[in-house]
Amino acid sequence: MTRAHRIPFNQPVWLGTEPERLAEAIRDNAWVSAGGPFGNRVERILSDWLGRTALLTSSGTHALEMSALLLDVKPGDEIVLPSFTFVSTANAFVLRGASLRFVDVDANGNLDLAAVERALGPRTRAVVAVHYAGNSADLDALLPMLGTVPLIEDAAQALGAKFRGRPLGTFGELAALSFHETKNLGAGEGGALLVARPELRSRALVLRDKGTDRQRFLRGEVDRYTWVDLGSSYGLSDLNAAYLFEQLGSRERIFQRRRQLCATYEAALGPDVTRIGGDLVRPHPDNTPNHHSFALVLPSAELRDRFIAHMAEAGIVTPFHYVALHLSPMGRRHPPPEPLPMSERLSSCLVRLPLFYNLSDADQGEVIERALEFLRGV
Repeated sequence: MTRAHRIPFNQPVWLGTEPERLAEAIRDNAWVSAGGPFGNRVERILSDWLGRTALLTSSGTHALEMSALLLDVKPGDEIVLPSFTFVSTANAFVLRGASLRFVDVDANGNLDLAAVERALGPRTRAVVAVHYAGNSADLDALLPMLGTVPLIEDAAQALGAKFRGRPLGTFGELAALSFHETKNLGAGEGGALLVARPELRSRALVLRDKGTDRQRFLRGEVDRYTWVDLGSSYGLSDLNAAYLFEQLGSRERIFQRRRQLCATYEAALGPDVTRIGGDLVRPHPDNTPNHHSFALVLPSAELRDRFIAHMAEAGIVTPFHYVALHLSPMGRRHPPPEPLPMSERLSSCLVRLPLFYNLSDADQGEVIERALEFLRGV
């Protein structure tokens, strides 16, 4: 029988001070649309923290779509990307008419670099590295392989993580962050575009303002603004920015709690997962992780499905993750150049445990107890 009280997979961060910040945005600023005071403050914090220009967007999806526009992706171009990812990674480029070259991932969900090298060709317009679970592939090995082909980082899960001491999201020409409520830091809905070069930043501001030169108008350089380029409504409301601002100020506390939860899971469950022939999703040895996710890879799809059902009986939500895109109805329009066995294995065998800032020790203890109950019965 399912418990009345459920332990969810995720809850948005709740610090308790968010209502004060939202009230401040409404009462004091009198500016709740995009480009307001809180948005400007958040962009400065992110830019200073990461060492790269950050532009707030209405979602990580829209940051990816802006990346495709900024690189002038068009029909005939090919985009190399992992199949084991969320649909936004692919949609951003399909919307511009590009063809997708799906490649495989390693055992931890990040790009298989040998597969990337095999997929590169004369029509390759960009390579997208998805930093799965806040980890990454060996980016120092990937970049020389690409030559002049731009790298786009889908860093939706990776804010606060590093590779060899450098923040993820700062290796490519462009990078997309997400502040969806499922992320370590959230705005409800929101994202950011990280931009490497000044000329890309200038155009990104136009794209974000619906293709207008509104920023020039705000700086007093023109007496009215007009339509000058492609664009859409990609800006983030100042209410969302205010909510995010409060979390950014407490980010060390939030990240520390996630680190603690992951360490507890690993110590309690790691030996039994290994004993039955499974594994944990782990960072590259040179990653400093942000503990975005705690995932088990069980030996078979049948065992994974039984685990999910067992946990659900106890009122605990433990979802799988992506269905590999090359197996989806849309993805079949872009058949991969070779088999993608690891993407398919993760799709069928990976399961994630509840992990969020406000998860109590007692609830985590019950998750562990029920998981061990299953693992020790295998």
